[in-house]
Amino acid sequence: MIVPELREAPMADDNDDIPFNRDFPLKHGVVEEVVPGVRRIVCNNPSPFTFTGTVSYIVGRGKVAIIDPGPDNEVHANALLEAVRGETVSHILVTHTHKDHSPNTPRIKAATGATVYAEGPHRASRPRYESEKATTESGADRDFVPDEVVRDGDVITGDGFALEAVFTPGHTANHVAFAWPERKLTFVGDHVMGWSTSIVAPPDGSMVDYMASLEKLAGRDETLYFSGHGPEIPEAQRFVRFLIRHRKAREASILHRLAKGEADIPTLVRAIYIGIDPRLTGAAGYSVLAHLEDLVHRGVVATEGDPTIVGSYRLV
Repeated sequence: MIVPELREAPMADDNDDIPFNRDFPLKHGVVEEVVPGVRRIVCNNPSPFTFTGTVSYIVGRGKVAIIDPGPDNEVHANALLEAVRGETVSHILVTHTHKDHSPNTPRIKAATGATVYAEGPHRASRPRYESEKATTESGADRDFVPDEVVRDGDVITGDGFALEAVFTPGHTANHVAFAWPERKLTFVGDHVMGWSTSIVAPPDGSMVDYMASLEKLAGRDETLYFSGHGPEIPEAQRFVRFLIRHRKAREASILHRLAKGEADIPTLVRAIYIGIDPRLTGAAGYSVLAHLEDLVHRGVVATEGDPTIVGSYRLV
């Protein structure tokens, strides 16, 4: 799950920012070979959080892997199976267990017998606080269980491809990217988006983990990213450095507002985001919470009790 980029009050010099690319004309259900050995199909599940829909990838020819089969959508499953008609699906790889990425996995596995690889079942980045236990995280696919649990650095080999598991927690605790070092490309799931920033919503996600994963990706050699939503991302390391600067600017915006006095999260959202779509205020609030949770743990910001969505925050 992702949240479209929201315009903020400027707090940093972003002259080197890479513009988001929202030009993605691929139609739902249509197969496109974007580079040799990589095909993609977009599911018909557009929304403010999924852009034009979830993108599933087919890697290889003849004996192939499918990455992120998508939501519980029979039409999309049939489109994927039609795209590989006459081929063998040997692997199903899942980047993370949000409901727009993994629930179609049983359909593809039942039709192909392929082995499912992922970091593991869904879990939160931290235990829920007592005040959060009455709420549920509706975006999680809690039924998902992989056949094979991958470790960071594991290489999943197939006919003509070798994909390295690169753990990238932050958007979810079990998020993993799949790099193809020989081709200098990575399937980055929802960790990096070409059209938008990714939502980091505690306790499902963690800003500390997210920033560390960005730094990890920035230190790798892959130069082309394929995301779970939207177009491919060239100049990948440059784009990741942009995202790191962007997150640091958002933190600076929060601290700038708190320097004026104690505030709750709705007040911070109104101060930081300009012209926000009302449908996205909740997502923006959770992104702010992710930053605040980090700032509280670092001793920069204080709150009464646990840092939660209903708390009030002040500078230390």
